[in-house]
Amino acid sequence: MNGENFALSEQIVSSSYIRQGSQARRSHEQLIRLLLEQGKCPEEGWSESTVELFLNELAVMDSNNFLGNCGVGEREGRVASSLVARRHYRLIHGIGRSGDIAAIQPKAAGSSLLNKLTNSVVLDILKLTGVRSVASCFVVPMATGMSLTLCFLTLRHRRPKARYIIWPRIDQKSCFKSMITAGFEPVVVENALEGDELRTDLEAVERKIEALGAENILCVHSTTSCFAPRVPDRIEELAAMCAKYNIPHIVNNAYGVQSSKCMHLIQQGARVGRIDAFVQSLDKNFMVPVGGAIIAGFEESFIQEISKMYPGRASASPSLDVLITLLTLGANGYKKLLAERKEIYSFLVQELKSLASAHGERLLHTPHNPISLAMSLDGLEAKSNGAVTQLGSMLFTRQVSGARVIPLGKEQTISGHTFRGFMSHSESYPCPYLNAASAVGITREDVTLCMKRLDKCLKTLKKNQNVTTECLFLVSVMSCFICSVNNVSRILLLNNTG
Repeated sequence: MNGENFALSEQIVSSSYIRQGSQARRSHEQLIRLLLEQGKCPEEGWSESTVELFLNELAVMDSNNFLGNCGVGEREGRVASSLVARRHYRLIHGIGRSGDIAAIQPKAAGSSLLNKLTNSVVLDILKLTGVRSVASCFVVPMATGMSLTLCFLTLRHRRPKARYIIWPRIDQKSCFKSMITAGFEPVVVENALEGDELRTDLEAVERKIEALGAENILCVHSTTSCFAPRVPDRIEELAAMCAKYNIPHIVNNAYGVQSSKCMHLIQQGARVGRIDAFVQSLDKNFMVPVGGAIIAGFEESFIQEISKMYPGRASASPSLDVLITLLTLGANGYKKLLAERKEIYSFLVQELKSLASAHGERLLHTPHNPISLAMSLDGLEAKSNGAVTQLGSMLFTRQVSGARVIPLGKEQTISGHTFRGFMSHSESYPCPYLNAASAVGITREDVTLCMKRLDKCLKTLKKNQNVTTECLFLVSVMSCFICSVNNVSRILLLNNTG
């Protein structure tokens, strides 16, 4: 409805009522105007009606929704199912063109506008959460691993002679495979054990650089968010080292946007040294379906270079999902979620520490990890070899998801490389343990219920182990009794024979 149509409506319905409706319409349009003017996440979240109005306005700008459109090409935004069309708000053309994921589509002005606005809003959020000097970013419809691969492939053109990627070890398969898929040889640097924490061995990293030669190294591939007892890499020191040797630096910031500490590390790393790009997941940080990531950096030309490396058009679904989410939450809503996550982290620390103490275990001291925690399972391991893995199975069948149980001595071969002590980020971590994390969206009820079920599982395992011990004792006693009876029988038989 525009001004002319509202004027015509006054001939049908009382003008006072129409003016009221027109004012209500303008309040929606004012929010949309501010978004287009500023390109930032609104302070307060929009209502669903405003979001849907905006998306419908975008959709009618795409050629597949033109009244009387006649399409004779091979890609005309045709959709067989009306359910699928509604699921995507009739934004069917995707984003980008065959040569550049960030390019404008002539016959999809609405989808192109959605793509540009999403990247702008996400950039605003990255600044809001701590990386204030970030220059550019874009949403890519791939998860973190493949997005890292895209970064490595882009660097190949800048450093054609490079063969190696220096990688402080983190036991997550997609991180390792992202380098293999790009055609490079990962150089695994074992972490240093400091107290309970596994931290970056900076001296080992520098030795590898000097041994291999800086010109043969594509980049250093570091990590922020990770499972305890590993903690975020020493990003500042690595960034300074990369600047010293003129080596690119790619940071895997998978679920680090929700942590002010992880974002601060990236900001400081860029300030004191070199960070070329940092990659983060959409689903882990913004509670949207899996399938998207944000590639960001401090040099706009390099981020554009990465976007141009993406071959072909791309799905708009991840961009649409995160834009809807951020418009609905608003900057204040997202900041509130992050504050709640931090509060529940402290609650989880208290609850897990108390539970560990009750079962003769301890909460591992990992103060540099702002998201993940670990509880030792020494007592469980001592009582039974299979008890640790059994605990993991018990938790899963009792609908406790996300808790990771890490036994000792596990080996895993990935693309020809064997990791000893796999999942523990170390060849020989001192004890088995259980992981739990306070990630964005978690509630106090999640923590309370998890602790209740974990406590019950530990008690059940302890009871079963005591029963097993008693059974073994009884078997031993019966065996001795049977042996005694047999001996007595032999003596009696010999006496009778004599």
